[in-house]
Amino acid sequence: MEEKLTGAAEGLPAAAAETGLAAAGRSAAAGDLSAEGSEAGANLAAAVDAAFALREKDWDQYAPLTLAWIGDTVFDLVVRTVLVKHSDRQAQKLHRAATEAVNARMQARMAAALQEQALLTEEEQAIYRRGRNASPAHNAKNAERREYLDATGLEALIGWLYLKKRTARLTGLIRAGLEACGVAL
Repeated sequence: MEEKLTGAAEGLPAAAAETGLAAAGRSAAAGDLSAEGSEAGANLAAAVDAAFALREKDWDQYAPLTLAWIGDTVFDLVVRTVLVKHSDRQAQKLHRAATEAVNARMQARMAAALQEQALLTEEEQAIYRRGRNASPAHNAKNAERREYLDATGLEALIGWLYLKKRTARLTGLIRAGLEACGVAL
């Protein structure tokens, strides 16, 4: 359902205007554009919250496939960021390097490695299991069903950590998983 915009808070959802978040949203959107190194800029999720006047939610209650949906993108963004910052290569070469890490088989191997090394907390294991046990309507093109489910579990964990703004933990686990699988970005 599309939210209507109010004249007083043009460009912001009506819910933000009604709750008094419109001014904060305008301030974040207009005033923080040059705030390099600001606290919000250090964490993408926090910056998005500030720019769009979003409220915190109970991410533990979100559907695991929703967490996996955002986690897939976050994982891809982390891998692409590392690749771009390591070397200014042609886009085609960057894409090939990214697809070596961003695929269900590799993510399933990473999930297994993180568990074998006992790197996940009990809370993280519970989120991973919820994602792994979800029932996606489709399968990966180049992976077995079990690998796809394991990858979905990892993506759900990454999405959950991102939304909880646990960026250092998220990037640390991704790095540990890639290193355990012998992937050098």
